[in-house]
Amino acid sequence: MPSFDVVSKVDVAELDNAINGIGREVKQRYDFKGTACEIERSGDKVTILADNEVLLRQMQELLATYCVKRGVNHESLEYKTPEAAAKGALRQEVVVRQGIEQATSKKIVQLIKGSKLKVQLAIQGEEVRVTGKNRDDLQAAIEQMKEMKLGLPLQYVNFRD
Repeated sequence: MPSFDVVSKVDVAELDNAINGIGREVKQRYDFKGTACEIERSGDKVTILADNEVLLRQMQELLATYCVKRGVNHESLEYKTPEAAAKGALRQEVVVRQGIEQATSKKIVQLIKGSKLKVQLAIQGEEVRVTGKNRDDLQAAIEQMKEMKLGLPLQYVNFRD
């Protein structure tokens, strides 16, 4: 029976490349000269440090731009509220969302089962396995998931016939 997995993953190597590109641009740009603006990643968190709100907004725009250039979906980045740091600077954490949360998985399962498609869905940790008797049903399930607007980038991987 054909099947595939629905996952939500971020290519961490491409995210690192984007962050390194931002670091190079911050060192070269005139409007960032003499500022303490920097960006770094540790685990699933990206930390942006900027002197004021204007520079923080520019750093956020740079992050979005470089992520798009490197093929990282910006919907997988969750911006926390900025907080005060040393010497009046601002620090903002950006959480990189990996995997599909349990509540979102259940929502996917309910909506697909409610559409009366002849597929079976199974939640396996942070991914959802979809199994059906033919490819057409699986493709219809993918179309249903694309229309859901979950606010989370989904990838359809591991197709088996």
